[in-house]
Amino acid sequence: MTILSNGHLWKHSEFIKNKNFSFDKNKILDSLSKKDIDDAYLSISGWEGYSPTPLIELNKLSKELNINKIFYKDESKRFGLKSFKALGGAYAVEKVSNGNKDIIVATATAGNHGRSVAWGARRLGLKCKIFISEFVSEARGQAMAELGADVVKVKGNYEKSLIECIKQSTDNNWQIVQDVAWKDYMIVPKYTMAGYTVMMKEIVDQINQNKISHIILQAGVGGMAGAMVAGIARYLENIPVTLVVEPDSAACVLESIKTGKIEKIDIKRESLMGGMSCGEVSLVPWEILKNSVKHCISLPDDDIAKTMKLLGNSSFSDEPIIAGENSAPGVISLIASCEDQNIKQNLELDQNSNVLVIGCEGDTDQEMYQKLINQN
Repeated sequence: MTILSNGHLWKHSEFIKNKNFSFDKNKILDSLSKKDIDDAYLSISGWEGYSPTPLIELNKLSKELNINKIFYKDESKRFGLKSFKALGGAYAVEKVSNGNKDIIVATATAGNHGRSVAWGARRLGLKCKIFISEFVSEARGQAMAELGADVVKVKGNYEKSLIECIKQSTDNNWQIVQDVAWKDYMIVPKYTMAGYTVMMKEIVDQINQNKISHIILQAGVGGMAGAMVAGIARYLENIPVTLVVEPDSAACVLESIKTGKIEKIDIKRESLMGGMSCGEVSLVPWEILKNSVKHCISLPDDDIAKTMKLLGNSSFSDEPIIAGENSAPGVISLIASCEDQNIKQNLELDQNSNVLVIGCEGDTDQEMYQKLINQN
């Protein structure tokens, strides 16, 4: 290896196999139906400015790892919002408003979901309230305000901002548009997940005759991961090996897969992977993920900045890729898995593998992006 040598070991914290793995397409599509998925694509593909985001081959990295192909779904180009979340929140706003211009939508967010909700509200001429924690950067808060949202900063973490959002929305009769499900709040998170499945429809159209053998999915509360698994059930004939990746400080899916029930994580430190720093998997994606994810891996923050830089300077592909801190984990977990022979064998990675990773965001916080890629 050249890019991957120099004595650097690509780190992972924990790797597990799901002892309850059983990929049942019909059961998955009971949670997020074929109609949910098809309706989302029909609507979103008709929005002004819609076009499929690029699917880039990481040809230099695949050569080094001795893997046939690595596909990188580049969501930095999505509707100018630089994140896959543009698909979910905005679609949910459209569904809950149903043509009513008088409602006020509200959400709690770490950044990208809020931008999507704010953009979706502006598209439809609706007022929007967004609650963010004190850990959300000024740049991300400002980006939501520039889309017309009233942004409220709450002392504490994401969970505290969600509690405040629910309280004020209940008091004021605002419509909550959240990507997290809880008891008696399941429909709207399904809308956001249905929006995310548009990525899988595009990927299937983009891969031509290639068959995806492996898919690596980032998880926070699990919405994107669950949506992509539902997309697999809807659009793919084969069943790829699924690997969910999380920060080791907030590996709520991994810990839940271990026990077979939802486990809440007490987050002691915030990860650089801020959008993935969530303490509890959401109910709707959990119903999909608990049996259909084959493996889970957790990562420290150590290799985030390095990976962003390597993607950005064309070390992994023929073209530079602007990848935010939440885009790096898929690539890191693939490299770490290839460096660890036991994990590589468990995942059945070899020279015939076609691996899909999700570049879920670009430089959504440009100041942070520049700071990270310019680290020594």
